[in-house]
Amino acid sequence: MSELQFEEQAVEDKFQTFIQTLTDSETYREFAEASEALDEDSEATALLHEFDQKQEQMQQGEFDQSVMSELQDLKSEMADNDTIQRHREAREALVELLQGTNEVITEQIGRKFAQSTGGGCC
Repeated sequence: MSELQFEEQAVEDKFQTFIQTLTDSETYREFAEASEALDEDSEATALLHEFDQKQEQMQQGEFDQSVMSELQDLKSEMADNDTIQRHREAREALVELLQGTNEVITEQIGRKFAQSTGGGCC
């Protein structure tokens, strides 16, 4: 095994350990459980689907006050839906954990890590 292959395997092994640690974390487990609950809640998924459709309608230039009013009503219903709120909170906690992980890696390697540079390749 070449030195490069050895390094790549070592990185892959550590990466798999990181993934296992992440998926074993309470934050990730709560997100997974909240996602499953959301998938199983037909009322919540219908609200989200309807909201997405209304937003798409607006983006396609079909804006009028009635669509805006419907969006506001849907936002209010979504805010009152426990399943949607649980999922939102769990997602935010997971994103915060991953951002913190990114910051630690950035600090350790002395370079920005996992940040979009925007634009294309050239």
